[in-house]
Amino acid sequence: MVKILLLGNGAREHVIAETFKKSPQNPEIFSYMKANNPGIASLSKETCIGSYTDYDKIKDFVKKVEPDFAFIGPDDPIGDGIVDMIEEVGVKSVAPKKALARLESSKSYTRELLTKYGIPGNPAYKIFTQESDAKDIEEFLESIPGFVIKPDGLTGGKGVKVQGDHLDTIKDAIEYCKEVLETHPRVVVEEKLDGEEFSLMCLTDGEHVILTPPCQDHKRAFIDDTGPNTGGMGSYSDANHLLPFLPQSDVDNAMRITRLVAKALKEDNGEPFVGVMYGGWICTDEGTKLIEYNARFGDPEVMNVLPILKSDFVTICQAMINGTLDQVEAEFENKATVCKYAVPDGYPTNPAAGEKIEMGEASPGVKVYYASVDKKEDGLYLSTSRAIGFVGIADTLKEAEALAEGSIDAVKGKVFHRPDIGTEKLIQKRIDHMKRVRPE
Repeated sequence: MVKILLLGNGAREHVIAETFKKSPQNPEIFSYMKANNPGIASLSKETCIGSYTDYDKIKDFVKKVEPDFAFIGPDDPIGDGIVDMIEEVGVKSVAPKKALARLESSKSYTRELLTKYGIPGNPAYKIFTQESDAKDIEEFLESIPGFVIKPDGLTGGKGVKVQGDHLDTIKDAIEYCKEVLETHPRVVVEEKLDGEEFSLMCLTDGEHVILTPPCQDHKRAFIDDTGPNTGGMGSYSDANHLLPFLPQSDVDNAMRITRLVAKALKEDNGEPFVGVMYGGWICTDEGTKLIEYNARFGDPEVMNVLPILKSDFVTICQAMINGTLDQVEAEFENKATVCKYAVPDGYPTNPAAGEKIEMGEASPGVKVYYASVDKKEDGLYLSTSRAIGFVGIADTLKEAEALAEGSIDAVKGKVFHRPDIGTEKLIQKRIDHMKRVRPE
């Protein structure tokens, strides 16, 4: 009997638990969560509720369970070094150690890593510190056609500010850099890139890399990509394991770069990166460029790829830990998927936290994953983040979108969603954009 410790309480961990339970190895799942996610709890042999920073409580749970391995879902615990702590009690994790997790937790480390090892994919960039002169920042801003400002650290997907979306002038950018440097040691200023973005999540043992189908996330809160950035309102993947605007060459380039980065991480740190290397990429007129890496599965994108995984996920995770990923395959169904999130009214700026919601029946063929909800004796309650993900799975994007959209009204309460995700109209907008970026 395989025993797995799963840490996390979101929709990402719900779909991970479900995928583990499909394994012919019939694993037992022991879940450590900071809130009681009913979907994860229903798949677990035992649960423990506590803070992700309560290392003593986590250690006690690990010692009690004696799992064969741990799977760490969220970015904060990974960046804080929870993998190092769990390894101290003799348990390996599908997630990188703290030094290797800098791939996500330090934007400057990743940019400098690519530069150091001569790996392509970086835009023009420069790193500034608390000792930097405002004039130096201004000179670099004037040298690039547009700018993106990134705090050097984890910001939950909401700290990055882009010219034209959040900031307008160079003066605005300098002021934001100063604001960031009051709380962060470094800030990364990058050239703004024009193109379409895609997510590519790769599984690695630090040497070998397995590809999952590419997806496209939707960060903006409201219809037609308006409103503030969020953790992700939904995402889609296509049945041919590409995207309607995405050629195979961009996927191949991203995969090639990821393999080089995995090799560089091992050389730079003296040990392998084990876990998920999730790259955010953009197709530009100058080729495939790296926006950023994350050191874990994307949420919502994980809900697009794991439900169509045909291979044994437990075996894949064991191979990642053992350094034998080249000996297993990951096969995915040729299905289109569309994920839409029900989120609290007011999300992300002023979410209706603490409100009770009711969950009705979703349509057949739709997967439902609980995210940041808390199950109490009298029902489900909203937190400050996304509530429930609905995933339509079908032969075409049109059918998958209709399934997801037809089920999301099953959530009753103070919630909303983006009805345009996965629609033909929005996807055509992406296709037309890429035609302008890369005219034939």
